Amino acid sequence: RYLNVLNDDDFQKAVRDLQLTKSIWTIDLAYLMRHFGVKHRFCTQTLGVDKGYKNQSFYRKHFDTEENRVNQLFAQAKACKVLVEKRTVTIQDIQEHLSQGHIAIVLVNAVLLLCDLCSSPVKYCCFLPIGQKCFCRSPDYQGHFIVLCGYNKASGCIYYNNPAYADRTCSTSIHNFEEARTSYGTDEDILFVYQNS
Repeated sequence: RYLNVLNDDDFQKAVRDLQLTKSIWTIDLAYLMRHFGVKHRFCTQTLGVDKGYKNQSFYRKHFDTEENRVNQLFAQAKACKVLVEKRTVTIQDIQEHLSQGHIAIVLVNAVLLLCDLCSSPVKYCCFLPIGQKCFCRSPDYQGHFIVLCGYNKASGCIYYNNPAYADRTCSTSIHNFEEARTSYGTDEDILFVYQNS
């Protein structure tokens, strides 16, 4: 919607066409960007599935069925014109991208991500409304996608939209963001999305 390239029907058709399941990996989002002709660049530390995730509770349920599917997507990425790079992304790279008016979708460990703007009952978990069980109080890794939309270098914070809350912009310190995005389980996945596609 941010890029004005689709409506709900188009999106649902793309989900079916790409055979997206309940388990969504960052590579799936990159294929979704390609499907809609959105210029993108997916950076990750691992080209494929890290076998070490099989023992993590977050990945365990779908790991066996997803491993081959995800590895195949990585193997076919270049032929499908899905841009994937194995590289480390710095906070300066991210800030440069955001300063040009673009956004980025980042995989974070929700257990570690703290919003400084949310009211106190949800301060440590921006992912569910008040009164609902907060999954990120679990000590385990919880993968969650957020959309970076800005930063303030002077105050050292980064702004993001949380898909669990459609109407709010959250903020966290760059230190906290870095801790959440580089946590084991994320592969430091970041999908740079370019506005002029």
